[in-house]
Amino acid sequence: MEVTLLGTGDTTGTPTVGCTCEVCERARDPDDALRTQLRDRGVAVGDRGVERTRFSVHVRNERTDETLLIDASPDFRTQFLREDLDVPDAAVISHVHFDHLDGLGNLYRLTRDMPVYAASEVDPATGRSVAESVRQRYDYLDVIDVRARDPFASFRVAGFDVTLVPVDHPPLSCYGLVVEDPETGAKLSLSGDTSYDVPEESRDALAGADLLLVDGILPADRCDTHPAGGADYVDGVPMTYGSKHMTIEGARRFGEELDAGELRIVHLSHYLPVETAFDRPLAVDGETFVL
Repeated sequence: MEVTLLGTGDTTGTPTVGCTCEVCERARDPDDALRTQLRDRGVAVGDRGVERTRFSVHVRNERTDETLLIDASPDFRTQFLREDLDVPDAAVISHVHFDHLDGLGNLYRLTRDMPVYAASEVDPATGRSVAESVRQRYDYLDVIDVRARDPFASFRVAGFDVTLVPVDHPPLSCYGLVVEDPETGAKLSLSGDTSYDVPEESRDALAGADLLLVDGILPADRCDTHPAGGADYVDGVPMTYGSKHMTIEGARRFGEELDAGELRIVHLSHYLPVETAFDRPLAVDGETFVL
């Protein structure tokens, strides 16, 4: 299983349009120390510097040469050109926020048939399942074949066993994912966009991954910038920023609790200390893992 992090940023990405903060400026023009650090991680730093585009993950089955896209970033075209990738064989959508969904519009004229998997259970906030919402939003694209799947019910796609697991991203329904290779036993888990308050059944499903990608948007000491503050305190430290995303501290603890072989924190904002903004386990675009 070959995993490429196509997009590791939040809804605005890093660098953020119009922002001159230290993190965005260092991303635009990385210093030699950062370039060396990223090369050591196998990341090519191009003319545009360091990127954290909107969230998306590419998974290739090396046995069958099939590929799976997890969430369709609005930066789809940039990501696929940057990594020199072909159109994926299938996609899974975790929820209907634009930064995880709107890349599907890029499929027009690129493929004749794209199975897109999403959860079947009805979201009380919308009155529709994620699958129904995707189908309705892209009803003009006949190349998209939306296939509804029940949470916790594994399904086979691209030679992998994939499972959708409910997480906590109010007010919308959102799902983490487990991707397992039935031949090699390799396991990739993604928390999805979520607070730290992930249901125990979902935690159990996500646990023990070779690689765990966890939503962590910014440090706990920035929770005072959110109208709702922080939540899910552990030893006086908020594990959740507001109600929808983990703090960096929450994501680290989540990874420890789930006994991940390797942890990367994703969906990162640019509100980070510049000295450590690009350090492991904070992910950057272009990182590749072979599980």
